[in-house]
Amino acid sequence: MKVVTSGAFTAAFLELGPEYERATHNKVNTQFGPSMGTTHNAIPVRLARGEAIDVVIMAAPALEELIKQGQVRADSRVDLVESNIAMAVKAGAPHPDISTLDAFKRTLMEAKSIAYSDSASGVYLSTVLFPKLGVPAGKTKKIEADPVGRFVASGEFEIGFQQVSELRPVKGIDIVGELPPGAQRVTIFAAGIPSTAPNPAAARALIEWLASPGAYKVIEKTGLTPAQVHSALP
Repeated sequence: MKVVTSGAFTAAFLELGPEYERATHNKVNTQFGPSMGTTHNAIPVRLARGEAIDVVIMAAPALEELIKQGQVRADSRVDLVESNIAMAVKAGAPHPDISTLDAFKRTLMEAKSIAYSDSASGVYLSTVLFPKLGVPAGKTKKIEADPVGRFVASGEFEIGFQQVSELRPVKGIDIVGELPPGAQRVTIFAAGIPSTAPNPAAARALIEWLASPGAYKVIEKTGLTPAQVHSALP
């Protein structure tokens, strides 16, 4: 069974996938790709070229778009987690004040360079929040298909933004904190079964297991919150 997960759920699935294999003796082929974008490994691009995938785990708005296109089964969506955006700096660097919306805006204006992802958090930041706060586009940069934290750790960018669960595994950075009220956007990450999935029954069983309380401890440890699951599965 092939599972492709986007970045926010990667750390959790790297633990949960092997747990599921041990519990069920079903083999899981885990692969990774962004929820959106045009890179070669982005989930929508993979499905468009006909890649055989049993389960996709991705930002819910992007999953809904694939459902509308008929590429993911409409009755298969299950919300797994809620994810917040956080800001990071190079390890050891001063931690700017982001405790309030005004302080956060000042930090953005004073920063020399800002990196953001090409997935759910980055789309929101670049199209909604940065324009709203008047952040000059010239100091921001979209990082495609790579962890934003790596570019902050290298010193290429002064500050970077991504989902908390995607920043936590990156070495060489400090997570300053989550975005303050008025700037934060919670993203739901959900699982679905592509319409061409070779193993839909096994896919359903895995999704149900990921949505069960037994997965909550790992989910919370990786910086995510279990969603109030609304399952379409029978």
